[in-house]
Amino acid sequence: MSDDRCDLLCLDAPRAEAIRERMLHDDEADGAAGRAKALSDPTRLMLAAALGEGGELCVCDLAWISGRSQGLVSHHLRTLRSSGLVRSRRDGKLVMYGLTEGGRALLSAVLGAGRLVEA
Repeated sequence: MSDDRCDLLCLDAPRAEAIRERMLHDDEADGAAGRAKALSDPTRLMLAAALGEGGELCVCDLAWISGRSQGLVSHHLRTLRSSGLVRSRRDGKLVMYGLTEGGRALLSAVLGAGRLVEA
């Protein structure tokens, strides 16, 4: 059985220290992982993609577009909003949802270059 443990630093020490100094702090890593996890659900990913295509949309529009119930859509939008990927604003009796800049960037990264996310 091979031992994957290495007792030697393969990088030069100044380079290793520079990398260590730029590493994410635990709270930054937790936040980024939470945002990524928010898009890991297929329904939330679909809703984010719809917002990427349509700009601002209300729950009833998103429910119709996604073929999901309004209650389910609202539930997933709350998760996306609490993760900072979606923003909301009231327009009369409607609540309009749209991607944040961070949500747009993460969605683009997840979907890849083949899918453009409108600004």
